[in-house]
Amino acid sequence: MASIKDVAAEAGVSAATVSRVLNEHPSVSAETRARVLAAVEALGYRPNAVARSLRTDQTRTLGLVISDVLNPYFTELARSVEEEARALGYSVIIGNADERPDLQDHHVRTLLDRRIDGLLVSPTDGGSPLMLDAARAGTPMVFVDRWIPGVDVPVVRADGRGAVRDLVAHLYGLGHRRLAIIAGPAATTTGSERVAAFREALAEYGLPLPATYIGQGDFQAESGRRVTEGFLDLPEPPEVVFAADNLMALGALDAVRARGLRVPQDIGLAAFDDIPWFVHTDPPVTAIAQPTGELGRAAVRALVDRIEGRAPRSVTLPARLVVRRSCGETPGTPEASEASENDRSTP
Repeated sequence: MASIKDVAAEAGVSAATVSRVLNEHPSVSAETRARVLAAVEALGYRPNAVARSLRTDQTRTLGLVISDVLNPYFTELARSVEEEARALGYSVIIGNADERPDLQDHHVRTLLDRRIDGLLVSPTDGGSPLMLDAARAGTPMVFVDRWIPGVDVPVVRADGRGAVRDLVAHLYGLGHRRLAIIAGPAATTTGSERVAAFREALAEYGLPLPATYIGQGDFQAESGRRVTEGFLDLPEPPEVVFAADNLMALGALDAVRARGLRVPQDIGLAAFDDIPWFVHTDPPVTAIAQPTGELGRAAVRALVDRIEGRAPRSVTLPARLVVRRSCGETPGTPEASEASENDRSTP
């Protein structure tokens, strides 16, 4: 690979002159500039982006730390972040926290050491001193999907309260009264917020949420399986289980089938975070869908605004209920027909 010294030798100038040409310095004559550019073309020289960043104090690189790369929701989020960043002239380095606070902080520290221009994070918990210190130091940062209360950075997220209310109204209309939830970690904002929204929606219909109907999960499939097994062992099992994310819903489905039971004939199932797989399960799963692609794009735009000196803003977008057939819905009803139409129109 050609170096800047090779280009200088080919053009018969100094390496400093080559550097001035590549940085479009006005002091270089047109004739010298043409000779240097011809040498660059002949040798196939490509400037070193790291060296350039030392001069400009910018790397045109963003860091993204997501909670779990195996979760289809975060996979889609990462894709939309990468696409929007590329359209705005930035590259993205991704770190997978695997729902572990220590691994999250490892990735954050590594990305900051690499002198990224800004950081997108979906926090695994609310107690990271590292991110608090980074925010106080003025690091351009945006929280996406989850956030850390008390850390003053923009947050881009979906508001699921209305969709959870719609889900409970839907289940109540189907005749269900015993409703349980597989909760995400209480240390995450999404974990605590979804339980609170579910409890509030139940209260509107005079329905209780006893402690036995709240199972503590960790946004992983195994916890969904374990919690659902506990629900099924109760003297009076719930009529519907609401999993607070898609992986826990898949674990719940496994637990039901392992008992030789059927969804929805023996127990209903609903999920937060719709994924393409839910259309193809038997039965298709009723779920709450977040505008994942738009969340990723909005997060990148907010971060780039911060990097480039514009005032960033927080963004909250609504989630929506997608009705299918996992809670006892009858095929051909207006709700199921509308869900089928939504499935066909959603990329």
